[in-house]
Amino acid sequence: MQDLEIPADGGTLPAYRAVPAAGSGPGVLVLHEAFGLVGQIREVCDRLAREGFVALAPDLFRGDRPSDLDAARTRAAALELDAVSADLEASINELLNDSTVEGARVGVVGFCLGGHLALLAASKSPRVAAAVDFYGFHPGLKIEFEAIQGSALVIHAELDEFIPAEVVDRLEQELEPLGPRATLIIQPGVGHAFMNDARPDRYDAVAAVEGWERMLAFLRAELE
Repeated sequence: MQDLEIPADGGTLPAYRAVPAAGSGPGVLVLHEAFGLVGQIREVCDRLAREGFVALAPDLFRGDRPSDLDAARTRAAALELDAVSADLEASINELLNDSTVEGARVGVVGFCLGGHLALLAASKSPRVAAAVDFYGFHPGLKIEFEAIQGSALVIHAELDEFIPAEVVDRLEQELEPLGPRATLIIQPGVGHAFMNDARPDRYDAVAAVEGWERMLAFLRAELE
């Protein structure tokens, strides 16, 4: 487990990497929520490493840690398509140039803002074999779904207070070009951020176990 700096766009991009005890495995990017690269995202990387994956979480906010929801929304809204696309591409390069990573393609897992960015990464790079989007949405970053060459697992919350049902309905239509390569699941009885065990007001232990198991099965099927 280590912090590192990824060469990106003439500078560097901070990141956290976790490697399995076996020393190698398929590569997976982990993309953070609108609160930045916090400890909970690092723990997701550690858990993925314990499952046999090399997990890399880029800090797309470069050290910013929004202190509340309003600040998080403001910081997420400031992301620009070209800049964040370049950071995602640099992160994919970092994984695939890592001697501990097996295979020529990677997976991308994201939560909230990061879930939307996981789909964006898949649309921008044919080197993304599998994208997992947990309750992702960003109205300012448009995705060319027809450009996605890998597979996508999208999991939204039935009672999400932040993502209107019509947005999810539209997403279902936008995923149609992927055919059987796309799976959309609505997790019943839970709200936004149900996977985040660092937020007890949001976390749902039963739904989180289901989400984690679905994610692992999907990544293994697509990457191993």
